[in-house]
Amino acid sequence: MDLNSLIGKTCVIGLSYFDLDGRLLKQSQCCGQVIKTDAELGITLRLQHTQASEAEFILPPNLNAWYKAPAGHYRNAEFGVDMENPDYLVTWDIHRTQQEHREGQHEWWEWVPNTQAPQVGSQGS
Repeated sequence: MDLNSLIGKTCVIGLSYFDLDGRLLKQSQCCGQVIKTDAELGITLRLQHTQASEAEFILPPNLNAWYKAPAGHYRNAEFGVDMENPDYLVTWDIHRTQQEHREGQHEWWEWVPNTQAPQVGSQGS
């Protein structure tokens, strides 16, 4: 797999955000289709099931977080995810790298690819 082979592919994305001490702040999911890739700028997806039909989301250009998705219907009503048979599952851990937001400063985050294949479906059934 390379960046260009992702164009047109669909994916479900899981994001976990952590504070400076490694505590989980929040988790979110989204899904979409890859519309362009760039080795420096990242992987751009057109998100599905969002209020803005043209919403785009950019992931880092690291393929270590991309796994072939098992066939199935992926739904998460809380986040508006509803995708049947996506090509990939993608998970990232996103860590805050500076203290709380201060006036006039950006918040900085480090994106770490989750390199363990995501677990899907019910366990033990």
